[in-house]
Amino acid sequence: MMERVSKVRTSDEIDTARALVWEFFDSMKERYPDMIDTIDDYFAKQDVAGELADFAARFLPPRGEAFLAWHEGEAVGLVLLKRHGEGDGEMNRMFVRASARGQGLGRALGEALVAEARARGMGTVWLDALYRHVEALPLYESLGFVRYTNTDAFHGSDARVIHMKLVL
Repeated sequence: MMERVSKVRTSDEIDTARALVWEFFDSMKERYPDMIDTIDDYFAKQDVAGELADFAARFLPPRGEAFLAWHEGEAVGLVLLKRHGEGDGEMNRMFVRASARGQGLGRALGEALVAEARARGMGTVWLDALYRHVEALPLYESLGFVRYTNTDAFHGSDARVIHMKLVL
């Protein structure tokens, strides 16, 4: 039986992760039509296309880690851990397809990422989310993330952009 969550290692898994990232951004634009400009700004500032082109160097050891969630033999979700400053990490692109939600896969992805960050000795894991992530925000809080305010953070003065951190 295949694991519910696995680390990305093969070129096929990298291609799958890339496809899920694009699907994530498509779903964000559908869910937040009022925030297309903010999403596009994030996309540009994060250099998402560049990150995906250089996926292994950005999201695989030693710099990061990538996890896929599996349901009925199909990759249906992912989360990425990338460096954030010195000694910290960032939870990036947490996504589970709507068709696979309610199976505990988001929690399994989040727990895998937090365990990996702890194993690497990271001090804090940071994340940004949007205000209508009604499934994800309580999950993040249950994993120990707390909200914080920083006007210097990405769209830090926009109440629709939620900033969270987990001190490990």
